[in-house]
Amino acid sequence: MKYITRTVWILSVVSLFTDMSSEMLYPIMPIYLKTIGFSIVLIGVLEGMAEAIAGLSKGYFGKLSDLSGRRVPFVQLGYAMSSLSKPMMAMFTYPLWIFFARALDRFGKGVRTGARDAILSDEATHETKGKVFGFHRSMDTLGAVIGPLLALVYLYYYPEDYKTLFFLAFIPGLLAVIASFYIKKEESNINPFTIKTSFTSFLNYWKSGPSAYRKLVFGLLFFTLFNSSDIFLLLQVKQAGFDDSMVIGVYIFYNLIYALFAFPMGILADHFGLKVIFILGLGLFAFVYLGMAIFTSQTMIFVLFFIYGLYASMTEGIAKAWITNITEKKDTATAIGTFTGLQSICAMLASSLTGLLWYQYGAGTAFGITALAACCLVLYFSSLPRAKPFRLQLFCSQNYNPHHSLGFYLYPNLHFASMLNFSGFKMLIF
Repeated sequence: MKYITRTVWILSVVSLFTDMSSEMLYPIMPIYLKTIGFSIVLIGVLEGMAEAIAGLSKGYFGKLSDLSGRRVPFVQLGYAMSSLSKPMMAMFTYPLWIFFARALDRFGKGVRTGARDAILSDEATHETKGKVFGFHRSMDTLGAVIGPLLALVYLYYYPEDYKTLFFLAFIPGLLAVIASFYIKKEESNINPFTIKTSFTSFLNYWKSGPSAYRKLVFGLLFFTLFNSSDIFLLLQVKQAGFDDSMVIGVYIFYNLIYALFAFPMGILADHFGLKVIFILGLGLFAFVYLGMAIFTSQTMIFVLFFIYGLYASMTEGIAKAWITNITEKKDTATAIGTFTGLQSICAMLASSLTGLLWYQYGAGTAFGITALAACCLVLYFSSLPRAKPFRLQLFCSQNYNPHHSLGFYLYPNLHFASMLNFSGFKMLIF
């Protein structure tokens, strides 16, 4: 695996430890907040504000990274902020302090995301992009499997000892920060944090970027509006007769399938093309949601979540790789940050829309509409022309083969955070 460079290895290990740290806490977060006096409304406000901060900051810090030509400082600072937030949650129980700690965690994600993805893009060639990002996302998702398992094992032996778990989660987070300092630094001496630009300046890229970027992002944002939180799938699993442990097990099973298939799907994407794999993934997504509206047997639930893991390995984060193929290298972090910032807003709206449909018309209607939207998007993305990578159009020789340029990013945008919402709903309402 010579195409997996030292930098890719380091970033993959960093992501594994970070996800392990974060996912250790998500299953117990709503329960812990309830024990220290948070209401359901306050928990919702906390999570909504934290996600909004993370989304908007991705664009801003992506822009700063491009303007300064620096990536590593953003990666190191972002992971350090998220790591420090873990023990802070257990130190004091004041609502403002909890909000500050939670916001620090999500803000750290916003600081690092654009710069980290830009580094990975630079480490990959057009022939190996799928392999590089598939490997990274496999490691990342593996952390999302290990973290909840460690939390469940600990709580089995030490029930309700939530505060200690927060301090234990700091250990893999600290290992991630230490590992990040082994990333090779850029030659630029510019201090990226001295550059002045408005917090929303990254939105200007929507106009200045190529038209292919706007067409692609429009479709991806439309998909996000119907791709709601996994909480709704998990609630349907619960209604199918699964007990609480089995519900958590189903979600871990999904993440495991994702982790196992992310790298192989990256290889297939490099060979057959991003567009083909992406459209197939959307088809699987539509099938899963239609199936969840129809089937209730436990066997079919596991089959559907197996397919859901395949869908994630074929499409999760694919937008970022597609974006890097149609934007200039100097704008990579800005382009990715702009998309992910807008995506965060759409994701919040998606869950509200699905929840409203579920409340008014039932789960079958909500899932059916989601499946229909995915089918429409299959037609939309099929109509988009196969674009040659922007950088390769400028710099590659005439031997360039577009089929070998279409690798993709594979990363979980649906983490065990969904279980946070699910657990809160289950524990605090029922």
